[in-house]
Amino acid sequence: MEAKAEQEVTLTISEAGWLSTFQDLGREDSEYMGVPCGGAADQHSAATANILVGNRRGAPLLEIMGSRFAFTASHDVFISVTGTPADVAVGGVPVPMWQPVCVPARTRVVISNVRDGMRNYLAFSGELDTPRFMGSAAPESRMGFPQQLEAGQAVGLTSRYRGFSQPYLGQPLFRLPVPVPDFSPKVWTVDVVEGPETDRTPGIRELLSNSVYTVGGKSNHVGLRLDGPVVHPEGLGEIISHGVPIGAFEIPHGDELIILGRSRTLTAGYPIVAVATKASLPLLGQASPGRKMTFRWVSQEAAVERWREQQRLRCALEERVHNLFAAVGLPFAQAAEATPPGTRAA
Repeated sequence: MEAKAEQEVTLTISEAGWLSTFQDLGREDSEYMGVPCGGAADQHSAATANILVGNRRGAPLLEIMGSRFAFTASHDVFISVTGTPADVAVGGVPVPMWQPVCVPARTRVVISNVRDGMRNYLAFSGELDTPRFMGSAAPESRMGFPQQLEAGQAVGLTSRYRGFSQPYLGQPLFRLPVPVPDFSPKVWTVDVVEGPETDRTPGIRELLSNSVYTVGGKSNHVGLRLDGPVVHPEGLGEIISHGVPIGAFEIPHGDELIILGRSRTLTAGYPIVAVATKASLPLLGQASPGRKMTFRWVSQEAAVERWREQQRLRCALEERVHNLFAAVGLPFAQAAEATPPGTRAA
């Protein structure tokens, strides 16, 4: 069966949750101009949602944070929902997360009862109609680009999906090797590597690995603010503000631990005592206020290998989806966005 032409679809948002936004994987090279890269807090869930519907990994999608989200579409659409566990229903029928789902026209889709983490990702096969800032749909509210969705809003979608149906909505459409994270532990363990001030901070290794920290209510895309024990570096002079990686652990002048997120700017002169591994960043992107976590020191080599393994699993899923879609006549984006195997993991 040949893929049919693209179709213009209207998505009507009837419930928008606590905070729902257009999102993608962020801006490339924007930090050279002083603008944070931004992008989905949980990059793994966002990229996987797009893969499951045949999109580019970095295509625009919706990031839904808490409460209920609901929409209907003017025509049939092909969707996937990933991220933290939630209840997803299509026309009242429960459907699986982390799987592609066919949604008939004018059928209400509801995402509710979010638990364990705090963010879900909703991808549609095709291209969402949304503005871009510096080439990205990712929000940047400090630059007047909030990208927030509201109840009653109509969103355009140029859909590639036509001519294929799913007779049993409650059953997975395909058998796919989807790497689904485990959000269930009461205390999350996050892998970290050394930072520039680790050796200047006596006892920080033991403190981070033996203590339990709690995410505070003032956390956001800029960073997680953690309640828990800290120690301050010794013998440091003034630290000049400089660029820092996503996942950097800062200890400001007060007794607080901050883990910088995708909308971070400069270090503001605070010491960096550790850095979360790149493979751990999606988990941090799901950490809601009250979430408890501890930290595990790993080597750079182990961090790189875990990141490469994540990429291998994602590429295997992408290849499987493309092969299946080609076999049944479903369209998919031709350009894969594989990450080079040598990408730094911390």
